[in-house]
Amino acid sequence: MNPTPGSFLRRVWPLLVAAALGAQTAQVLETKTITPPEEPYAGWSTLARRADGELWVTWSGGRDGHICPFGQVKAMTSKDDGASWTWPRVLLDGPIDDRDSGVMETAKGTLLVTTFTSLAYEERGLLAKQTPERQARWKAAQSRLTAEQRQAQLGEWVLRSTDGGKTWSPPIATLVNSPHGPTQLKDGRLLYVGKQLWTKEGKIGVAESKDDGLTWTWLSEIPTRPGDEVKKGYHELFALETDDGRIVAQIRNHNKPDVGETLQTESADGGKTWTTPRSIGVWGLPSQLLKLKDGRLVMTYGYRRKPFGNQARISPDQGRTWSEPLTISADGEGGDLGYPSTVELADGTLLTVWYEFQKAAGKAVLRQAKWKIGK
Repeated sequence: MNPTPGSFLRRVWPLLVAAALGAQTAQVLETKTITPPEEPYAGWSTLARRADGELWVTWSGGRDGHICPFGQVKAMTSKDDGASWTWPRVLLDGPIDDRDSGVMETAKGTLLVTTFTSLAYEERGLLAKQTPERQARWKAAQSRLTAEQRQAQLGEWVLRSTDGGKTWSPPIATLVNSPHGPTQLKDGRLLYVGKQLWTKEGKIGVAESKDDGLTWTWLSEIPTRPGDEVKKGYHELFALETDDGRIVAQIRNHNKPDVGETLQTESADGGKTWTTPRSIGVWGLPSQLLKLKDGRLVMTYGYRRKPFGNQARISPDQGRTWSEPLTISADGEGGDLGYPSTVELADGTLLTVWYEFQKAAGKAVLRQAKWKIGK
């Protein structure tokens, strides 16, 4: 029996998309380090562009290394599309490690900066493995609180600023965390698709805010792919609403099927229910999503095997299919890099910021690339 025209189109459409996008490249115009030499280890950054064109980048800085007691939430701003950046500013310096930081501007002009707190250095017994000098510093930081007080500091948080970043609220609990923070829907709600970090179940799902980030409530749980484990297998989500009203969310996967790949789930009812996560054939993680002015989606993600760096893929069909990889950077020294996030500038070029460990410096820095999609 001959296939109907509709079923035929559904089968060949992914092939047509792949053929159309396969020849695309990332034309990298400039790559540079943006953190000053004096800045200690800088990790897990997010880039945002405000309505007036000002850029914000936030990250976890002031660190001794990948895991330590000293993380702070830091920020820099740029008014010239990343040609220059202000000196780093500390937004939050809690008594335990403040880690991954996301940043966004809401429709009301409020700046939201997300983070989570961690005691991973204790849980992994890393204090005893430090040099005597560093061990003394870590113990001094640890002794500021009792063990019970340190445990009470664990959580997932957002900071709010309603005056353009001059002043900030105390940390507000968000119920979930993801490196690049929440997204705003057309109906005005803020949707935070992420992971419960400090619960027994470690669920992935959705928290929502209907009051511009002041309060957060649980909305829905994202289902598990048959055979997958959530707590140790699903991490670091990000979501975006498409022009056709769907919400596309991507997940860092550590389950054996498709290990190291990005999985994708979708919602057609505003985040209340979600499809079962599926592989989209992209090795690399974690990802961030951007909607271009022309409606296409861009996903950027760390590529943590040779050639170490960051890649992007383009979707012309609201996230249903993705192009072949576009290389943003491929000169990394190892896998301690990534978490790229991308914005579109007024002239249509793209700016991506990520963190990267550099052996010569003995620390991680923030790097940026200005690029455009070409043929």
